[in-house]
Amino acid sequence: MPKIKLSPADYDSVIDAALAEDVGAGDVTTRATIPAGRPLAGVLSARSPMVVAGLPVATAVFARVDPLIEFTPQVADGDRINPGQIIAEVAGPAESVLTGERTALNILHMLSAIATETRRYVDAIAGTGCTLLDTRKTIPGLRALSKYAVRCGGGTNHRMRLDDAILIKDNHIAVAGGISQAITQAIATDAGLKVQAECDTLDQVRDAIAAGADSLLLDNMDTDTLRRAVDITAGRVPLEASGGVRLDTIRAIAETGVDFASVGAITQYLTPVDIGLDLET
Repeated sequence: MPKIKLSPADYDSVIDAALAEDVGAGDVTTRATIPAGRPLAGVLSARSPMVVAGLPVATAVFARVDPLIEFTPQVADGDRINPGQIIAEVAGPAESVLTGERTALNILHMLSAIATETRRYVDAIAGTGCTLLDTRKTIPGLRALSKYAVRCGGGTNHRMRLDDAILIKDNHIAVAGGISQAITQAIATDAGLKVQAECDTLDQVRDAIAAGADSLLLDNMDTDTLRRAVDITAGRVPLEASGGVRLDTIRAIAETGVDFASVGAITQYLTPVDIGLDLET
């Protein structure tokens, strides 16, 4: 799998906050029980099937705690692994390794859970030609990492922020006085951004195309209505199905002919994965 890009700017502040939250003034238990300078070595092992995500962040966590810690990944982000498989080796001063353990594991657990859930959805629509998109429904402060994990799972990122694209939703339409008016006003701003419009009905689909929308978000439409929307647009603009997209419904939705299906659950409601630090004695 090609290397998936992640910048230190995406996680430096997250690590600072996470270590401050977990370590506070210091790991008093480790200081009280482990002699200073004692070496420790161990491995991070998978205890459940998963798609790995977050190894660069875990590496940075241990480096932040103590530059003497050696953290050596044995797999890459985006790899599917099985229980018992070694994810990484870690060695260094025992006090430092134990102090950074929980923060590193918390990040690996969360991001790998997102990547694993994303992969389930991607596999469910394989061969349909439909692309899985994420949403902005992420834990505040962790959006860049969450969307990185989506990419590790084979999904595609939608907007990162409100300034990335114009997405006219139902509340914008209500305030603007209608979908045609909202699209016309958005195009008139000449912001250099594509204009996507949310449609709840087939009439709105027709109006949005006539008004010049670049793409449409079809909100909470059943599969019969989605097929009719595909027929109406006839390939003139990309179509995204959103709302009611679950693991048990996404295949049927994808088979209607829509280009994209967006799912908030992949970054909201996660099935836990299990990773443990096993010490070598």
